[in-house]
Amino acid sequence: MMSHPNTSSAKKSQRLAIVLALITCATTLGITSSNANAEITTRIAYLAQTVDTGPVLSNILPEPEDAGLRGTELAINDSNTTGKFLKQHFELSAYTSDDSSSLLEHAQQLYTSGIHSFVVNAPADTLRTLSQQLPDDVLIFNAAAKDDNLRQTVCLKNTLHTIPSRAMLADALGQWLKARQLSDLLLITGPTDDDKAYTQAIKRTAKRYGLKIVAEKAWDFDTDLRRTAQREMPLFTQTKEYDVVVVADERGDFGEYVLFNTWYPRPVVGTQGLTPVTWHRVVEQWGAAQLQSRFEKLSGRWMTEKDYAAWAAVRTIAEAATRTNSEDIHTLKQYIASDAFELAGFKGRKLDFRAWNGQLRQPIPLVHPRSLVSQSPQEGFLHPLSELDTLGFDKPESQCNLLADFR
Repeated sequence: MMSHPNTSSAKKSQRLAIVLALITCATTLGITSSNANAEITTRIAYLAQTVDTGPVLSNILPEPEDAGLRGTELAINDSNTTGKFLKQHFELSAYTSDDSSSLLEHAQQLYTSGIHSFVVNAPADTLRTLSQQLPDDVLIFNAAAKDDNLRQTVCLKNTLHTIPSRAMLADALGQWLKARQLSDLLLITGPTDDDKAYTQAIKRTAKRYGLKIVAEKAWDFDTDLRRTAQREMPLFTQTKEYDVVVVADERGDFGEYVLFNTWYPRPVVGTQGLTPVTWHRVVEQWGAAQLQSRFEKLSGRWMTEKDYAAWAAVRTIAEAATRTNSEDIHTLKQYIASDAFELAGFKGRKLDFRAWNGQLRQPIPLVHPRSLVSQSPQEGFLHPLSELDTLGFDKPESQCNLLADFR
């Protein structure tokens, strides 16, 4: 029996169609498999501006010249250690200058080369110009400027803050003073603008927690206190009786010499003495000892506040990249702004960013040079959303609405 020619032709066409379909499927699977196996590379820039703070009368504990940079390097190493199992790689481009114009120009070049994530260790004015200069498809991390207005009235686009504000630091200290019933304060302010800004933060905190500033003193001397502190400081601090001395001396001109030299034998707190900080070498709980050890092995020194803030910035980017499996800046920003984002920061709880001003929520250690004394928020200071929002500017106190633009 002979088959019909049309039937034979139809069968051949069917077989050909099946073969073509299989080839197409195999090709598609190959492409998909290739994409799945491709390594994702996320590039991050670190920009630092060195600032001449002028002559320091008490240069006992100078800040390391590479403060901040080493923190980013450690975070890159940490991220690549885990990223290699997920086919993710993180690259760092670092640039340091004492000239803001040069720094801004280099930032533009880095953006043109394809970098969209910037960790910035620079004064507030440079940070503000950078935020205005770069397009919207960037993410900037402020890892140095503690200025309160950056979280309250000067709302920088595309900018998150991993360094705490002065208001956060002052509130952390104020809660401890309130809990210890040390309510009468002698406030001593240094000569610099930063000292005055710290004083304003302390005054805000005092009003917030019902603390009383019984006397204020301005330190405007240029005396070398290494030989005269025992004679001059008691007379300088002779005033109405107080429970505690609060020092605002960010540069370190005189504050170290206030301790144990006050007219009344009282504790010293603020920028010296018992100090609220972002990070300190004495923080060892919650797995922090391992972080400290890795950092010391990398850099040969202790981890500073700027190192931690820069580390947290890079780890934020890496965490978002890992969770989204993407290096697209819009995808990363949306995830960081979401409720799903959490950062393991070795501070006893998960950290995230405030939706209104982009400030990283974080506990504040209270330390002296050899020990961790406490960590704020203190027990009993409550908040309807997060106890961490008792530190610094809560939503009603800020004019910003930053993360709404990320979504």
